[in-house]
Amino acid sequence: MPHQAIEIESYNPAWPALADAAIAQLRQSLPDVLQEVEHIGSTAVPGLAAKPVIDLMASVDQLGLVEQHESALVGLGYARHFNGMTDRLLYVRAVDGTRTHILHVVDAASWPTRNQRILRDYLREHPEDAARYAQLKQEIATAGIAPGDYARAKTEFIQEVMDRARAERRLPSVPVWEK
Repeated sequence: MPHQAIEIESYNPAWPALADAAIAQLRQSLPDVLQEVEHIGSTAVPGLAAKPVIDLMASVDQLGLVEQHESALVGLGYARHFNGMTDRLLYVRAVDGTRTHILHVVDAASWPTRNQRILRDYLREHPEDAARYAQLKQEIATAGIAPGDYARAKTEFIQEVMDRARAERRLPSVPVWEK
């Protein structure tokens, strides 16, 4: 059975507004649960080509609080996704079987050192690396790599960039591969 192709789109200036709308919905539905909520991922980097999926990250005091209020997320169209990561909760929103949003929920203590937030900020500050990343993503998509292998194919580049980004912030290097 052939796999679905990876879709990489040119930067869409509507992505931040889509993220803002989703963040507003989350804050309204879980006002006493979520602390910080931010737009992360490639769609959060102006000018960067990306898969057209809005990635969000939220912090909470305890992950169990979100599980207790999971029905609010379900009401917004998010479904719990289990992929083996133990340091966060992951929720996916899809329309007609196509992912539109991914919500990562993490504990507040880890918020300042989350690689996804650091990478977003670094790419915003370093357009030359953002351009290299866009080119790599296009090459991976053109090569016909299966969706499940897409993240792994980007790992070497992301590790290189994250090592620099974390060093700039005086943070130790950590492995970026999460599965």
